Amino acid sequence: MRGELLAARALLSSEDARRAASVLAERALDLPELAGARTVAAYVSVGREPGTRVLLDALRSRGVRVLLPVLMADNDLDWAVYEGAGHLVRAGRGLLEPGGTRLGPGAVLAAEVVLLPGLAVDGRGVRLGRGGGSYDRVLERLVRGGAGPALLVLLYGNEVVARVPEEPHDHPVQAVVTPEGVRRFGR
Repeated sequence: MRGELLAARALLSSEDARRAASVLAERALDLPELAGARTVAAYVSVGREPGTRVLLDALRSRGVRVLLPVLMADNDLDWAVYEGAGHLVRAGRGLLEPGGTRLGPGAVLAAEVVLLPGLAVDGRGVRLGRGGGSYDRVLERLVRGGAGPALLVLLYGNEVVARVPEEPHDHPVQAVVTPEGVRRFGR
């Protein structure tokens, strides 16, 4: 399933991906979860991932503290504050990361919203990630820390599917934002 979804993304033109990123940002910014958030944990999209950069800049311009992940050697995530596109640095696996002070893996506990990367989500709100386990650790850390942020994912419309494989450690998201609209899931 991951291979098929990545292949479909690879067929998108740069212009289609750019247009989708603008629409995704508009739709996401209208969400009540983001409207009142003071701290949001997000990520920098790369390649043909549903674009986050317009959203990151819009949140930052609203005065939201945006935390971005820094991939550690063990695939866990550290966090640093987003200070604008000019402060992103190239990292392993083709990622872009903030170049500022590392806040530690527990910094995500302060987020009221966590924007998760994904390849698909199903009708139950179960998210299919890339399979590296980094965000599974983040979600487990949130549970252990007693945090209850809104969990959101940005996807293309064709990535909302009937069913994805589910593992015991999976945590459902509250909503998926696509260029076509927002779909909410019960918790």
